[in-house]
Amino acid sequence: MYKELCSFATRLCEFISNSQFAIRNSQFSELALELFALQFKQNSAYRKICEARGWMPKVVEHWTQIPAVPTAAFKELELTSLASEERTAVFHSSGTTEQKRSRHFHNAESLAVYEASLWKWFQFHFGDTGELIFLTPNQNTAPRSSLVYMFETVRQKFGLPGSAFTGDVSADGSWMLDFAATVKNLNTACDTGKPLTLLGTAFSFVHLLDYLAENDLQFQLPENSRVMETGGYKNRSRALPKSELHMLITQRLCVPRKNIIREYGMSELSSQAYDLEIQNLERRFCFPPWSRVQIVSPETGREVAGGETGLICIFDLANIFSVAAIQTEDLGIRRSDGFELIGRAQLAETRGCSLMTA
Repeated sequence: MYKELCSFATRLCEFISNSQFAIRNSQFSELALELFALQFKQNSAYRKICEARGWMPKVVEHWTQIPAVPTAAFKELELTSLASEERTAVFHSSGTTEQKRSRHFHNAESLAVYEASLWKWFQFHFGDTGELIFLTPNQNTAPRSSLVYMFETVRQKFGLPGSAFTGDVSADGSWMLDFAATVKNLNTACDTGKPLTLLGTAFSFVHLLDYLAENDLQFQLPENSRVMETGGYKNRSRALPKSELHMLITQRLCVPRKNIIREYGMSELSSQAYDLEIQNLERRFCFPPWSRVQIVSPETGREVAGGETGLICIFDLANIFSVAAIQTEDLGIRRSDGFELIGRAQLAETRGCSLMTA
């Protein structure tokens, strides 16, 4: 069975590398049903959940019927098809050392799929990034962060010598920003005149923007520079509406709104969504074609109509060795083939990479 999962992983990587960003719904459902059958057999914790709900491969006929696992379950259960000796890496959800966090186990094959998925979709949205500044710790100091792993993968793929991580980790596991290093790198980018991409959590940008305001600093980042921000604010210091955060980024860094791209991801997934601006200036998040999203009613579990609010449920084919169907605690509104992110569901636990920032 493990060989079958590896074979599926190889096929998916080939599909991703050759993808023209289109996949028929029927083709996606066929792949999803095949993966569900493999995970049902190989992932004992997931199988018990499915059996308790009465959903087995012999009765599931479409990907939308595949049982989704809530993200909170990753804190309590080992939702993996990998034996303990095969787990060479693990990603944890955000939090301090005192908090119980989700665990997403990986090995060489699953990391290869993770890298293929994140790289293809990132490159599609960002293209030629110029130099990169990451407002996070590096992989040596945050080895269990999926976001940092993603950033390090992007850095290696682009091979840009001037790229830098300007964050660090405190004793309680929260993330700090080295303001001096960040300002130094921003000055260098302005001096070279070459486009820059600045990437970080929402709170890392809040802390940076506050520091710039306190010290009366402003940067005219080179033309075509971009910003990628991710994560929320709940219960961590002050919160800013996204419109205000992006306005401050434009004011202090001179990056136009159209060049500020939001990312949506989590440690339990292997693919990420980015928001796009469409003609009427509405923005929506879209996952890559090897993933699908449903917006479901928290009361009925059924998919809501377009324009209605519900919980975001994601089926990610790249989650081969864990669970492909993930029920998040985030609220969204269905918008055409994407979704608008609203925020955390009421009473949901605080989470998100930005919660690690001090």
